[in-house]
Amino acid sequence: MASTLDDIKIIDADTHIVEPLDLWTSRMSTKKWGDLVPHAKWDEETQEELWYFGGSKLYATGLACGAGWHEFPPDHPHKLADADPRDYDPVRRLERMDEFGITAQVLYPNIGIFAANRYLETSGEPQLVLECVQAYNDFLIDWQSVAPGRYIPLMTVPFWDLEATAKEIKRSAEAGHKGIVFPARMDDFGLPQLSDSHWDPIWAQAQEMELSINFHIGSGNIPLFGTDNVGKHLSYAWTGTMLFMLNSAHITSLIFGGICQRFPKLQFVSVESGVGWIPFLLESMDWQWHNTGAAKEHPEFDLLPSEYFARQIYGCFWYETAPARAAIDQLGSDHILFETDFPHPTGMTPGPASAATTPREHIERHFADLPREDLEKVLYKNATRLYHLDLD
Repeated sequence: MASTLDDIKIIDADTHIVEPLDLWTSRMSTKKWGDLVPHAKWDEETQEELWYFGGSKLYATGLACGAGWHEFPPDHPHKLADADPRDYDPVRRLERMDEFGITAQVLYPNIGIFAANRYLETSGEPQLVLECVQAYNDFLIDWQSVAPGRYIPLMTVPFWDLEATAKEIKRSAEAGHKGIVFPARMDDFGLPQLSDSHWDPIWAQAQEMELSINFHIGSGNIPLFGTDNVGKHLSYAWTGTMLFMLNSAHITSLIFGGICQRFPKLQFVSVESGVGWIPFLLESMDWQWHNTGAAKEHPEFDLLPSEYFARQIYGCFWYETAPARAAIDQLGSDHILFETDFPHPTGMTPGPASAATTPREHIERHFADLPREDLEKVLYKNATRLYHLDLD
């Protein structure tokens, strides 16, 4: 039977590459840096394959491979080779994209987001970590060359060094990266808050180059919720749920901290955090803006907080149903993106240990009656505009 979505493209606004075991060792000098170069090996203590940075354990190589895995998270493949190759192989991954009707995927890292502070703190060698960042960005360009236009690379940057960051933004953008992945919780790195003018050179450069700033949940130290006595699956669900809410603080910082006001053309994305809570956040900001007298105290702000959001900030949703519908109804469809989080355990990939349906089945069931113009914006036009894509 024909589907409402048969002739509508889908750009998946948040997926994750799974780093191959030789990503860094094949691109960096092990003669110079030795085992400080990120590498993978079997760990007898945990009986699984782990990423190492020197003698420091990062996490399991198969941790991100939740799509199609037969155990509920946080259980995962003990070796990368045990995972579904469509999770980590760029050629085989196209099969899954075609199966789900996904035209293109926006690519986020794993180690580059979820372990950045670990390898930054462990090495004590800024040059080494800069080379790690550069190696990852180069790898991603190689990875996306398997299917140009279908894989959309986003760069990571050495944010602890503003001069090096400026150079890496220029270098990676020229190579083909379409946006910047940036941490939001700077307290984890002992750096100034996002609203501090310390970061203005980065915002100015990104605005000039028309590169979006993408805040993915979990950057820095991932706060853990729950305790061991509640069980590992409940603790994982508890932590995962609370992580989604953390970006609310970052959106508030962008607006109340004056970043949107000072850089009116800069675009920001709240990634893997849902959208159902955003209308309440914006209403709260607008109400407090007037209720506390902030509007009179800061006449330089020419818009309401909700209007800054509407002009410059995007949100992403995946498994949400009624809350996402309500958000689209209240916020409009211009700044909402659809994602799947593939191949993470919370992704929209059906499997033996997943509550998910396929992306198109989910959209067909819960969003097919939206006006076609809204569907097209949410599913691909917004991402096309944001990341300057030519799907043809």
